Amino acid sequence: MSHPFRAGAAVVVLAAALAACGSSAEENGAAGDGRPTASRTPLTTPSAGPSVAAADGAPAAGTSEQPKLPTDELTPATGSFTEKQREYLVDRVPKGMDPAAVLQTGQETCDRLTYLVKVDRDTAVGAIVAREISDAEPAVEHLCTQHAELVREASQGYADGTYQDKQIRPGRYHDVSPTLNCSWQITGENGRNLASGSSTSGKRVAITVPRTARVFTSTGCYAWLPEGGRG
Repeated sequence: MSHPFRAGAAVVVLAAALAACGSSAEENGAAGDGRPTASRTPLTTPSAGPSVAAADGAPAAGTSEQPKLPTDELTPATGSFTEKQREYLVDRVPKGMDPAAVLQTGQETCDRLTYLVKVDRDTAVGAIVAREISDAEPAVEHLCTQHAELVREASQGYADGTYQDKQIRPGRYHDVSPTLNCSWQITGENGRNLASGSSTSGKRVAITVPRTARVFTSTGCYAWLPEGGRG
């Protein structure tokens, strides 16, 4: 799911990340280094804005329906790929596309995560939860394993949307980069309201999802992260 950063600080951070990371992946070329599944998919999602992955004009790797380049043809024009780089590229390079260009997309994803986590760790995790950085899981698995903990935390979070029953994990959560129209509702059996609220200040808030929750809906809050999620 995609949702633009609405909070002013987050916009500045992400814009800076895109500007700072755009050139470094090009310098890495084809000789760079080296997950649980990311955030649970909601039943419904609010209307989405443009994603970070597409913000630089490059299509997200692996999204095309075109036939993919066979594994034995995953070779750069010059030099060679490492084993991890080749693993990342498998089934991700459309026929007719330079594998190095797809690899660069993954390296740029790693650069964004590296920058964001230095500025604000929650923003980095929230960007994965909200699918703003849509290529995070495979990029981290093969190209920047030092960020594996970010992906693990993101797998425990919620993006805006509606979740129910087995999609819900009880616990204490705080939001990330909420808009001025952030609202949430938690209901139990027979639609009984257990908790609801809104934030018009744009400041981060915390909520508790009880074990009796059956439906959790979030709108305009961007992403929710579990408190104590690093343990």
